[in-house]
Amino acid sequence: MEYRLLGHSGLLVSRLCLGTMTFGHESDREEAFRQLDAFVEAGGNFIDTADVYTHGTSEQIIGGWLAERPGVRDQLVIATKGRFAMSPHPNGVGLSRRHLSDALDASLRRLRVDTIDLYQLHAWDPLTPIEEYLRFVDDAVSAGKISYFGLSNFTGWQLTAVVERARAHGWTAPISLQPQYNLLTRSIEFEITDAAAEYGLGLIPWSPLAGGWLTGKYSRDHVPEGASRLGENPARGMEGYERRNTDDTWRVLAAVASVADASGLTMAQVALAWLADRPGVTAPILGNRTTEQLVGSLAVADLHLDAAATVELDAASAPSLPDYPYGPMGRDQRNRTLP
Repeated sequence: MEYRLLGHSGLLVSRLCLGTMTFGHESDREEAFRQLDAFVEAGGNFIDTADVYTHGTSEQIIGGWLAERPGVRDQLVIATKGRFAMSPHPNGVGLSRRHLSDALDASLRRLRVDTIDLYQLHAWDPLTPIEEYLRFVDDAVSAGKISYFGLSNFTGWQLTAVVERARAHGWTAPISLQPQYNLLTRSIEFEITDAAAEYGLGLIPWSPLAGGWLTGKYSRDHVPEGASRLGENPARGMEGYERRNTDDTWRVLAAVASVADASGLTMAQVALAWLADRPGVTAPILGNRTTEQLVGSLAVADLHLDAAATVELDAASAPSLPDYPYGPMGRDQRNRTLP
């Protein structure tokens, strides 16, 4: 397993991160334990969860697993998140000091740890002043409850505002950003990736396989059925069948299949390897239902695609850009060379 520094910090994390959103929902306790064991055995040290994943059950499962494996905690980087509602009262949601204080303490209890290595703000909150939650994070770091903090699902201007405000006050600044990013969703390259690079935030992409689309298991002419996320709910979220079943999607999938055939890899492994080596990416988050799926993903732990394969995938998945300021016209105006 390769290791990388997370953003502008000295924190070393594995090239792949184990996502645990399935724990307690699609993966029961026993299956979750098997995945955690397999990940650590393969050299993985980076585990991501959130308080809202199965309403706290994911964190509880990780805490139970840690309790049964003395000494393992010290090897790991545990990341969790707070922001969304865990209770129905008006102050049970958002990035207020009140809610984050409750959320952080509850996560510490469920995980059975004294310190969370990476505490992430799960989404922007338009109602809470930036200074309020930045001061809370800084206090939590001083109290030893948090080692580092990151952002999740923030846009370019939002992460810029957060970092600049933290620097102005001398408070703890974020080291990471967790965005949606994959071969079918590259729009963060318009501005977010550049903003993250400017401020030293390592990218931890979620949905690296686009909800299963990049595995090649779906058909252009047949609505998914059976034991898969779209089989159980074809209209599921951003990966819904009708939303994704487009010419652009099938062009990308054809390129992924071509690279897979030429390299002897699965389509999922190709998609993960491409993403793991994108500029600014530290560790894609694996979201597996089963240990078998996880083992297939872990084959990418130290795998790199060759240049020709990367060029083919880049070209097939290149997002459509408006002419200005992102497309050719804007790019030409921004270019400058020495006289």
